[in-house]
Amino acid sequence: MSQGTVVPMLQSFAALREKRTLLAYRALVLFSVLYFFRPEDFIPALTLIPIGKIAGGIALLALVFGTKSKERGRLPIECKLLLLLLVQMLLTIPFAFWRGGSMDIVINKFSKGVIVALLIALVVTTVRELRKLLYIQAAAVALVTVGSLLAHNTVNGRLMGIQKGILENPNDLAINIAINFPLCMAFMFAAKGGLRKSLWAMSLLTMLYAVVATYSRSGMIAMVVTAIICLWEFGVRDGRRILLMSAAIVGVFGLALVLTKPNYLLRLESLVRGNIEGSGDKGSLEARTELLRQSLRLMVHNPVFGVGPGNFKVITGMWQVAHNTYTEVGAETGFPGFILFCAVLISAVRRVRRVRKLPGYADDENLRLWTNGLWASLAAYLAGALFASTEYNLFPYFMVGYICALYRIASKPSDEATPANGSAQDGDMKERGQSSKGEREHAWSR
Repeated sequence: MSQGTVVPMLQSFAALREKRTLLAYRALVLFSVLYFFRPEDFIPALTLIPIGKIAGGIALLALVFGTKSKERGRLPIECKLLLLLLVQMLLTIPFAFWRGGSMDIVINKFSKGVIVALLIALVVTTVRELRKLLYIQAAAVALVTVGSLLAHNTVNGRLMGIQKGILENPNDLAINIAINFPLCMAFMFAAKGGLRKSLWAMSLLTMLYAVVATYSRSGMIAMVVTAIICLWEFGVRDGRRILLMSAAIVGVFGLALVLTKPNYLLRLESLVRGNIEGSGDKGSLEARTELLRQSLRLMVHNPVFGVGPGNFKVITGMWQVAHNTYTEVGAETGFPGFILFCAVLISAVRRVRRVRKLPGYADDENLRLWTNGLWASLAAYLAGALFASTEYNLFPYFMVGYICALYRIASKPSDEATPANGSAQDGDMKERGQSSKGEREHAWSR
């Protein structure tokens, strides 16, 4: 076969592989939009269509057929651990207290998280692609927060999300606000123009107020953690004095707001003292302490396979989750599942910290923004997971995928990690190597 024949064939093969990878990324974007914005909550007719399952199927097909074979052989350790955790969960099903419920949890919930993390880690290769996915998530949570406040969607005086599912419960809403707060702050600093910066700044203030309005103690703890890290990373380390001054001003107004809500102070005090009159605690501290003990007992008595994913609230007879992600994973999947889940998070923490030593981090200010934002988000999740059961939500697995993709992008020199100039329509093709170095000048931030 002549060289004149081989070269066009190789070019055609490369173009086909490029299109498949681009299709996988677009399927990931579609899945993210459907998961975070949940259009079926606002358009009743869409409830007749299994949108979640369709999106999950698209993501699975994109993972199988849309990623490059050589990339599949370079799975980050976090993805390998997630696959092992999925295998462990599947192994627990025959031994589960309620097999049908466990199968539903593993197949229809947790497996989507694994697919999402794998797809992000394998498909996202440029800053523009990562930024788009982060934007979808941050914008969705910010809009839900603003909409919930405008709709005054409250139950017993506590703010609830206008969505169903992941952002409806006050505690879940508050924790997810804390997780996404650093991403919104990163977008504020990256925004070009006063209007965009102002919109993001207003979103941040709204999110701070919403956490107080939820009366969520776990959400407040997560928010305090993320606020401290944001001040250190964005303010002290990056030298943004205006952020430190703004934080001081917001802190004064925030303290004044809390002081005008004496019941909120009592609720925070009930974290230590239990059921205090006027706190609205209603014995939840004692109940959660008992749930924590039960989760630990179940983990010890069922060390290998646990009681089955999703079975904790069934087997205890209280029909409540453990309100602690770590011990609930241990109770439902045994010590192997507990160790694997913790290993995923520990590895993600180490990876995001190691990004600072990579060439892309030193060369690109934008990469530093997303690194700081994801580190603060991950820390907020680690704190919030101590007080909420989130192991079957997709938020943590999106974060794991983001961090793996960020690490790969930062491993390249900045001229390779920064996408090309061009419109949003043709940007995806240019980002993947079809433009010269002269065109790669931070166009993604426009």
